[in-house]
Amino acid sequence: MVTEQQPHRHPPRSSEFPDPRATDAREEELQRTLVRVVKLLSANGIRFAVAGECAAYLLGGPPAEQDLVIVLTREDAQRAAEALATAGMRAAGEREDRLNTVYDGDTPVELVFRRPNAVEVTEHLLDRASPVQIGSAAAPVIAATDLMIDKLHELGTHRCDFVPMVQLARVLGDRVDWSAVADATADSPYARAFLGLVTDLSIAAATPRAAGRDARSHPTT
Repeated sequence: MVTEQQPHRHPPRSSEFPDPRATDAREEELQRTLVRVVKLLSANGIRFAVAGECAAYLLGGPPAEQDLVIVLTREDAQRAAEALATAGMRAAGEREDRLNTVYDGDTPVELVFRRPNAVEVTEHLLDRASPVQIGSAAAPVIAATDLMIDKLHELGTHRCDFVPMVQLARVLGDRVDWSAVADATADSPYARAFLGLVTDLSIAAATPRAAGRDARSHPTT
């Protein structure tokens, strides 16, 4: 039986939708801050890499909307905060024993020295970063594999939306060493579920763990 579609009694208010102009302004603000941070840290001889949403964007993902994440060693975190503060940014101090925060106007910059899985940032992680041009600066960006590992370690009971993660996995594709990701996130049930999903969707190459799961799902006779 076909029924006539009823109109919404309460159409959505315009305030329920993001203002494209505000979104564009936020992207421009983040980019200006990113370029400024990259130049200041480079001028002070501090090794670092862009991580988080900005890294995902620079690697081809959706535009970043939140704060700017910079990874660097614990030894350099305080020095970086002081260098940025000397240039006029506002230091907010160390937080959660994993990062220092400074503000460029209203834009927070997180100087992270401990990754989401509580492992400290190492020189090897920074060695794997590759430069990406943004505006007038070349920013070292965390490797796609390391970015995916960090994103999966952020998943938990109160943060388990796979939709943006699947989109990011599609963008990164074969730039990610999926076996390394599976090994690094083996203790996370959320990561295991996600890796099974992207394997089933043919986004990621089958990892040994996913292959074992498929064999159990389809036993031979």
